[in-house]
Amino acid sequence: MGFFSDYRATRRDERELGEGVWRRAHDRFKRGLDRYHQILESVRDPELRAMAVPVANELADLLPRVRAVCAEAHFRAPSQTQDIPHSTDGYLSDVHRQLSRAGNSMAQTAEALTMARFAAPRAAAAAGPTSLGTAARATSTPGVGSVRRRSGVVEEYVVAAEALMEKQGRARS
Repeated sequence: MGFFSDYRATRRDERELGEGVWRRAHDRFKRGLDRYHQILESVRDPELRAMAVPVANELADLLPRVRAVCAEAHFRAPSQTQDIPHSTDGYLSDVHRQLSRAGNSMAQTAEALTMARFAAPRAAAAAGPTSLGTAARATSTPGVGSVRRRSGVVEEYVVAAEALMEKQGRARS
């Protein structure tokens, strides 16, 4: 049964995203998101986990938006190669650039979570018992700020890609 559902999903991806740059941009983002979740599964520190789970949810909410941008870009300018299709004012190059940055920043967010995961046990051992509440400790856990900053950058790039597509869509109307 799994074989046929995988086959249908692959066919849907090929139809909606093609096999070129738009599919590659989407897949890069998805791989970064998968990596973040893999690292999240290995986080044992409860404070870090409490901070990282909402970030994971926020990042996962971006995937359909990235897919929508990639599908619309493929609809406007189908790509079956690794070349970015030509567009008026080069807006598709700008869209692809923002999507690539979003994918790279997603990978950096996963990397930041990895670094925070390794820093958290040392920081907890050095701090010893504390009277701080869980929320206060979660914001003081090393690396939390870095993970949040990087996830914010991911969203900024996705918003920028959406804005470019919308702006060009309005210009075409």
